[in-house]
Amino acid sequence: MTIDQNSHFLTAEQHLLTPYNLSAPQLSGVFGEMFGHRLDAADLYFQFARSEAWSLEEGIVKSGSFNIEQGVGVRAVSGEKTAFAYSDEISLPALLGAARATRAIAAQGGSGRAPLLTGRGVPALYVGTDPLASLPDAEKVSLLERLEQFARAADPRVTQVMAHIAGSWETVLIARSDGHLAADVRPLSRVSVTVILEANGKREQGSAGGGGRFDYGYFTDTVLKEYARLAVHQAAINLTARPAPAGEMTVVLGNGWPGILLHEAIGHGLEGDFNRKGSSAFSGRIGQRVAAKGVTVVDDGTIADRRGSLSVDDEGNPTQRTVLIEDGILVGYLQDTLNARLMKVAPTGNGRRESYAHMPLPRMTNTTMEAGNRDPREIIASVKKGLYAANFGGGQVDITSGKFVFSAAEAYLIENGKIGAPVKGATLIGNGPDVLKRVAMIGNDLALDPGVGTCGKEGQSVPVGVGQPTLRIDGLTVGGTG
Repeated sequence: MTIDQNSHFLTAEQHLLTPYNLSAPQLSGVFGEMFGHRLDAADLYFQFARSEAWSLEEGIVKSGSFNIEQGVGVRAVSGEKTAFAYSDEISLPALLGAARATRAIAAQGGSGRAPLLTGRGVPALYVGTDPLASLPDAEKVSLLERLEQFARAADPRVTQVMAHIAGSWETVLIARSDGHLAADVRPLSRVSVTVILEANGKREQGSAGGGGRFDYGYFTDTVLKEYARLAVHQAAINLTARPAPAGEMTVVLGNGWPGILLHEAIGHGLEGDFNRKGSSAFSGRIGQRVAAKGVTVVDDGTIADRRGSLSVDDEGNPTQRTVLIEDGILVGYLQDTLNARLMKVAPTGNGRRESYAHMPLPRMTNTTMEAGNRDPREIIASVKKGLYAANFGGGQVDITSGKFVFSAAEAYLIENGKIGAPVKGATLIGNGPDVLKRVAMIGNDLALDPGVGTCGKEGQSVPVGVGQPTLRIDGLTVGGTG
């Protein structure tokens, strides 16, 4: 199925060109102005976005925000040099002024070419419905109130509930000096809940939520009840948890959201810019074994409705399924246009930017490890003594060394092949490339995260997805409190 590309272009024209008396021929003229100097490539990135967020606490909506953002970014590339200018004013004079500013990186005597801009159809990954308009404001408040009620009904020990709903609707138009024109209409919504349980003088917190590229109609009472149940379960488990042990041990990672460890410890190190500059632990290792047999890692921006998916990236290239590690062998990196050209490979549709005011960088979309053939129960049963990490909180990674530190939000001891007592304070410490080689068993239960991930890089934040099956990792260092 292919989106009616005309509808995307019509929406983009309606919000980004027509109100400012701009047309495709005028955009071509801007490139002619830029290419009066010698440049390798240039692009224009137009964006219109509106977003909102509502927060409820103690039964009252205590905060709310609404934002409209629009503007255009102008980029010129010559060799390894990039010039970038942006304006929140969309007009022909502003475009021409930004175009002239970017010429500073190039020598005079260019072609002055003005490309003929044409667009192409793209796969249909999500419906461009505006989440903000999908519910009246009173019903958004009602949604948050029901979520709080579901959480309180799940356990009498709940003393505090914080519920959040957020949505955005974004239209982008990308024009490139090679004549390519692309447009995309991107919805995004998310609901989350955090609860605090109190018993016997102890307090613990639990969180859950989800979302994706759809409107608020996704969040039925059935979905909200599940978010409430998961948040309360996490807090209740930690109320009875004992201090986590420390030392080197076998660790089993649960499926789904624990893939955030894969994203941070391994995924960033596979982005093209780090590898072109030689600053990644994976630099220069294409064709080498970097993981245990059976480990296959992919980045896929084409999964329907997923938080990390894009019909086209922020350089106008269609996203794709990119295999990074295949059966333990490193086979590729994630590439934007600039790094792909300098590394003499094809772009992979991973050029992403936070907004028109930022330059694109190679970034992940939905990064997962593919399923193996082991039953998760078999994996647990194979461990005499170890740790089962069912869910994660925050973490940090050093791209150059690959070293990471992650805290487990929900974890249990494994004793004699069975999941035992819950523990808290467990921290996983290791090295991304080393951990890949320690993967001993891979489950058949691949799951994606519920749609909550946001990735930061060089000051830019973008929505992403992660996923993995249940994994057994041997000899991982656990920092504990017991």
